[in-house]
Amino acid sequence: MELRTLRAFVEVVRQGGFSQAAKVVFATQSTVSKAVKQLEEELGVPLLDRIGHRSTVTAAGDIVYRQGLRMLAQRDELLAELDDLRGLRRGTLRLGLPPIGSSTLMAPLFVTYRQRHPGIDIRLVEHGSDRLEEILLAGDIDIAGSLLPVSAEFDWQEMCREPLVALLPAGHPLAGRPAVTLPDLKELPFLLFERGFALNRIILGACRGRGFEPVVAVRSSQIDFLVELAAARLGVAFLPRMIALQRQHPAVVRVPLAEPDTDWIMAMVWRRGAYLSTAARAWLDLVQEESPLGAAGTSPLMRG
Repeated sequence: MELRTLRAFVEVVRQGGFSQAAKVVFATQSTVSKAVKQLEEELGVPLLDRIGHRSTVTAAGDIVYRQGLRMLAQRDELLAELDDLRGLRRGTLRLGLPPIGSSTLMAPLFVTYRQRHPGIDIRLVEHGSDRLEEILLAGDIDIAGSLLPVSAEFDWQEMCREPLVALLPAGHPLAGRPAVTLPDLKELPFLLFERGFALNRIILGACRGRGFEPVVAVRSSQIDFLVELAAARLGVAFLPRMIALQRQHPAVVRVPLAEPDTDWIMAMVWRRGAYLSTAARAWLDLVQEESPLGAAGTSPLMRG
């Protein structure tokens, strides 16, 4: 059943005749008559009892009229909801964020996004980047914050890059150096994040590239706890420079890590080729707008 023919019939009943209905649906009287006849043939019952130039609604026609009003109203509601989605007056943003750096990078974006799109519901999931990528591939979230590089299963939009610093206890022989390398630190226990944090992958991969496997003393998901452990001389921790500057401790010295390919590069990532809602695209637009990297920080596919 076509809604076009249903609407023609509804208007004939509502307007009291074919000529007035034709004016409402912007069609000729002949076209409206054919539409009603087509609907009767499709349903297999007469909808109008035609007596000369007058038509009255049959019992079947009354049912079709009442149900038709409901169906056309539902169509209008459907179109209105889609317009709301397109206009960002409603919808859902399913977003995954890692604990490291989110308070600094994401909180201002949340404020701006909420001000611009108060009708969008933000559903937030928080895990380490590696775990977020698994959730993203499962389709449970639309976009996630993760560290580059990412696999070819994802497209990405870069938002921030920072060098890493080593957090050493004050008074340690290496704490006075202008920079340290990973081989300089290999005799120290490492204080790393829990499994599932992509920062671990960067550090451990760089160590293996240097020919050693570090001894991991502690793993934690809490930045402040790792800083306190470094202050207590339990080992060396690693943080992006901007995060380390926010976690200053009188017993901890921040020393730049002089290692190639160990920058902390935060990006928004999503499944390659996946449909992105208007709400998700609005988030990416805001990230690009607020990022000094601009379009240069997008994946090759995005740039294309």
